[in-house]
Amino acid sequence: MQLVSIIFFLYFFVLVFLYLYQRNLLYHPNENNYSGNKVSVDIKKVKIQTSDDIELLGWYHEKNLKDYKTLVYFHGNAGSLENRIHKLNHFQDMNINFLIIAWRGFSGNSGKPTEKGLYEDGKSAINWLAKKGLNEKNIILYGESLGTGVATHLAQNNNYAGIILETPFTSMVEAAKTFYPYIPINLLLKDKFENNKKIKNINSPIMVMHGEIDQIVPFSMGKKIFEMANEPKYSYFTKYDNHMMEFDEKLILALKSFIKSLN
Repeated sequence: MQLVSIIFFLYFFVLVFLYLYQRNLLYHPNENNYSGNKVSVDIKKVKIQTSDDIELLGWYHEKNLKDYKTLVYFHGNAGSLENRIHKLNHFQDMNINFLIIAWRGFSGNSGKPTEKGLYEDGKSAINWLAKKGLNEKNIILYGESLGTGVATHLAQNNNYAGIILETPFTSMVEAAKTFYPYIPINLLLKDKFENNKKIKNINSPIMVMHGEIDQIVPFSMGKKIFEMANEPKYSYFTKYDNHMMEFDEKLILALKSFIKSLN
């Protein structure tokens, strides 16, 4: 009986800890992967104001707003803008403009990341481009990992030129259950990012990219998101990519082909 009490107490302690510190486990602004790359594409550092008075850092590359679509890049749950340089450098060879923003609490921005806050950050980036005369039909939303939650949320019931989802998850509840199978995640989790409930509300052309050996978001989730998506839809699935996909010639060609199809 005493052993059962101890186990129950420890389990309860774990639940309380996970509930109180869950956002520290979900968001990792100080992680520094894929560093050391130099920017080879022309960018302008911009400040984007949110409706709740948070100033976001953004990198903006303008090639030709009239002739080319503008890609808005929503990054994942870890690291800084610098950690995406190895991807952004490839965009200079594509006929696109782009804007990448850092979330609140990331890359020196004030505030703390939450699901609601990230949706506001993403919307603020779109509003910033609207002031330059761009509408939804001129914009491609690109979501990376956690950023797919923001891209999917903003894309539903709108008419964006296209949506690109790199390593998407079905929902944060299901993704978390792969790491914590014995925890009632659906009861504890605050930021649920339910892509599986929103993907059917997207009518823009969509491209889903995922690697089969993803150790963080199971490949089955990306495949399910693709299956649930409306036409027109395109997939780029690979056998050997992990969570951070390799931006090799094949992936770049797939991106170029998709973007070209939107013009």
